Amino acid sequence: MLNIGGLHQGVVIDHIPAGGAMRIYDYLNLDALDAEVAIIKNASSKKMGRKDIIKIEGPITIDLDTLAVLYRGITINIIENDEIVEKRGLRLPERVTNIIRCKNPRCITSIEQELPHVFKLADEKTGVYRCIYCEERFKMK
Repeated sequence: MLNIGGLHQGVVIDHIPAGGAMRIYDYLNLDALDAEVAIIKNASSKKMGRKDIIKIEGPITIDLDTLAVLYRGITINIIENDEIVEKRGLRLPERVTNIIRCKNPRCITSIEQELPHVFKLADEKTGVYRCIYCEERFKMK
């Protein structure tokens, strides 16, 4: 069995669907982060069968709740002094910018390329977001 050392201080992003870690890595721009990052792919999981995990050594300042738009079941573990001090699920944010893209060809974001893609949460229970410009529907997986 693979053994990746623990963290002294940092964040563990857990319960990522197998194969999803690189999408999160890219979204969070972890390549630009001056910290140690470990990606564990296809780890065994009783709950999921297989999962990915990302471990980040050191503090990060990004709003991790935005990751819920990518994968709803992710959990976040905050590590301080070699111990988990907080373990939480993610909540869907009310508004997201440039995480999902509007697919409506008539939307202003298709014409005005520099406009941000902004979606507002329409239904938390079903994970439905709507484009603020054209009301195009985006449903989370």
